[in-house]
Amino acid sequence: MHRIGYVLSDGFQMLALGTQTVFECANQATGSAFYAIENFSADGGGVRTSLGLSVDTRALGRGSRADTWIVAGVNDPLANPAPPGVLRFLRQRGLQARRVAGVCTGGFVLAEAGLLAGRRATTHWAFARDLRDRFDGIRVEDDRIFVVDGPVWTSAGMTAGLDLALAMVEQDLGNEVARSVARKLVMPQHRSGGQSQHSEMLALAPKSDRIQGVLAYARQNLARALSVEDLAAQANLSPRQFSRVFTAETGQSPARAVEALRLEAARLMIERSRHPMEVIAKETGFRDRRHLREVFLRGFGTPPQAVRRAVR
Repeated sequence: MHRIGYVLSDGFQMLALGTQTVFECANQATGSAFYAIENFSADGGGVRTSLGLSVDTRALGRGSRADTWIVAGVNDPLANPAPPGVLRFLRQRGLQARRVAGVCTGGFVLAEAGLLAGRRATTHWAFARDLRDRFDGIRVEDDRIFVVDGPVWTSAGMTAGLDLALAMVEQDLGNEVARSVARKLVMPQHRSGGQSQHSEMLALAPKSDRIQGVLAYARQNLARALSVEDLAAQANLSPRQFSRVFTAETGQSPARAVEALRLEAARLMIERSRHPMEVIAKETGFRDRRHLREVFLRGFGTPPQAVRRAVR
């Protein structure tokens, strides 16, 4: 039996409890009670979620045991830090377990407890810079779904916790059980930790429907040249006026934004398909495989072949 202890604090995100369903489905897939789950808090008793619902917990103490500790995040880790009792327990006992994980902003709790020092980690993209600035010595990978560094696991925000839990099931019980769980949960795919946690369309965040429409057009036609004149025609603006409006709304030039969309599309194809690099380059608008590699290295700091190897 593998014991999983969820560490909860007042204001924790309800979705963190949703990851328990991954382990429940793993038990159903194996026909055994492989995972046993308990909820813990600093003092025990009722702990309120960010929605105001109460969840019963056991108090953390000398007798608390788990093979995996999972720390739930809160909506704002800067305004709502973890209780001293949680930090004290994690400092003393966290690394004695087989694994310890922070879901979403739960990574801040692990950092405060000193468990992320000298390690790679991730968290919700909105708080990644805060994690980097507040804690020296943590290599924050702010565009990862989840990161595993030895016994310490961290995930990005919200549904990325499901991917982290599914990866734990795969580590414990193998790929077939993990795939069975993903199918049962109707998860569209089994995402690896190296995948991006946000879209370039969200990062650009244009203010007007006109520029949003241009970006949607560009994303659907990446194999084309997509000149400024072409994009401006979609917005019914002159090229000069379009460039000025586009840069004001997105903070990037049209050329830089199109390159970012091409890179995102190329990375998704590399992660999700077996197409040769020549095909991926053509489909996403790069001149050839060499051009794709040059831009990929400049954008991500790693060659496309390395991303494909990591996913596989």
